[in-house]
Amino acid sequence: MEGGTTPSIGLLKVIKSQITIPVFVMIRSRGGDFCYNDLEMEVMKEDLLALKRAGADGFVFGVLTQDGEVNAAACQSLLDIARPCPVTFHRAIDMARDIYLSLTTVINLGFDRVLSSGGYNSALEGCNILQAMVQQTQGVKTIVVPGGGIKIDNLEQILLKSQAKEFHGSARRVIDSVMKFRKCNLTMGSQPDIEFITKVTSTEDVSKMLSIYNSLYAN
Repeated sequence: MEGGTTPSIGLLKVIKSQITIPVFVMIRSRGGDFCYNDLEMEVMKEDLLALKRAGADGFVFGVLTQDGEVNAAACQSLLDIARPCPVTFHRAIDMARDIYLSLTTVINLGFDRVLSSGGYNSALEGCNILQAMVQQTQGVKTIVVPGGGIKIDNLEQILLKSQAKEFHGSARRVIDSVMKFRKCNLTMGSQPDIEFITKVTSTEDVSKMLSIYNSLYAN
């Protein structure tokens, strides 16, 4: 609901024990904006260091200034800890004042990837901007990765229109709780009606997305 925050070390270790592909970890101490105070930055640095030691293969983060620009100094302080692991600048760029100027800063900082919806609520809406961002990164190492509302039924359109060679999607489905006893009129958080559902990545949907991707880029 918050667009992703830092996972626990336990979660990383269990995931790493189950799969062999690289696991990138988001470094984001809270939901909300991407302008962090000194204490929040210290939390993210400590999280990054601990998760790196725990086996994270890469990291995903982004910091903005109060004026909506990429906070180069703050990002560099995190990059210094993260290296030599690959690093992605996340959708904080979509909240920036000038997405193209921000992309230039991200490129200059040496980020390996940038995750973006093109400054819109979804990658489908932002396809034209994403295409321009892909063109802006021609000849540099930074890769533009469309993300935001990507589903089986719009993936091909987004890839073709944006000309992106990678994508990010949760392939998420909502499943019902296994609880038989369900206490009504009580919630453990601020969002109602979420105690008895779980959102999980669907293996079937991941396979379908990969099939669509491979049909376009297999050769």
